[in-house]
Amino acid sequence: MQDKDFEWFLENYNDLYEKYGRSFLAIKNKNVLGVYDSFADAVDSTAKTEKLGTFIVQECTGDESAYTVQIASMHFM
Repeated sequence: MQDKDFEWFLENYNDLYEKYGRSFLAIKNKNVLGVYDSFADAVDSTAKTEKLGTFIVQECTGDESAYTVQIASMHFM
C-alpha cells in the first residue's frame, strides 16, 4: 500500500503543498494522518496510533527536491 500512497502523494503534491505548506506529512490509505515540523515528529507521533510500516512520511517542500534523490558515484584509481 505504501507504493499507492506515494503515487497519491505525487499526484496531489501541489494541492498538498498549497494546503499544508512546508511540512512532513504522515500518509496512509491515500489520507493525510498528520502534519509535522520534522520527520522524527511525524514518525513518533503517527507510530502511537498506527503500526510502523503501514504508513509513509513524506516531506513537502513545494518542489521536486522533496521526492527525488541524486546519487553521485566517484571512482578513485
